[in-house]
Amino acid sequence: MLSVRGLEVRYGRSVTALEEIDLDVGPDGVLAVLGGNGAGKSTLLRAVSGTLRLHGGAVAAGEIRFRDERIDRLDPAEIVRRGVVAVPEGRQVFARMTVEENLRAGGLGARSAAVRTAARARVAELFPVLAERATQRAGLLSGGEQQMLAIGRALMSGPDLLLLDEPSLGLAPQMVGRIARIVGEIHAQGTAVVLVEQNATMALEVADTAVVLEVGRVALAGPAAELAASDDVQRLYLGGHAESEEQAEAEAAFARQHRRTLSRWAG
Repeated sequence: MLSVRGLEVRYGRSVTALEEIDLDVGPDGVLAVLGGNGAGKSTLLRAVSGTLRLHGGAVAAGEIRFRDERIDRLDPAEIVRRGVVAVPEGRQVFARMTVEENLRAGGLGARSAAVRTAARARVAELFPVLAERATQRAGLLSGGEQQMLAIGRALMSGPDLLLLDEPSLGLAPQMVGRIARIVGEIHAQGTAVVLVEQNATMALEVADTAVVLEVGRVALAGPAAELAASDDVQRLYLGGHAESEEQAEAEAAFARQHRRTLSRWAG
């Protein structure tokens, strides 16, 4: 369904945020994208959703194809119409609008009235709390409810591929588990998902494949279960502890590399 080949993304003339990125997502797949701060995870989603230029970035090389059609040259609205919808980081709901108004706004990108009607029923089934809060302003919802609304609004257009950027960010552990179950249900209902997460435990439980980005490059890729069992992912993302001086040095080198990268970007 989604194919990314040789992707290079730059911000301005000097900052290369992604380089030589190759990845695939099947029509029934969930791809987890892991990595530390500054690894390029959100940049990847911006490239796929067509919103890079809104952040001062651009695709410098490579291509992105959805259903074997190139989309990296399309504007964001056209990409939504093709069936690719993103949920940005930070639960960006329309705070002054009601829950129902937020959902109706999401439905404007649906390809037909029939798709919109089916999507409305799907959202009601996935998020019954949104029906209870239909007339409430979105800004007054709890953090978890806002995340549900952000996902529900994206689903209102009937996407074939859903891009989720840090959906568990800032949520209590119980709500993180609930969001994970919702992502699993969305996938089970036939929507492919790209899940960007720093919560590697949650992401690897939900996903069937995964990639790890380090400083804009794919460092590891493969089945989610295999990556979850690997020493590198255990040590760096799942809370494992170094068992030798070599492992400790590897952690320190990784941290230094990220600090240098973040410092260069901040400059």
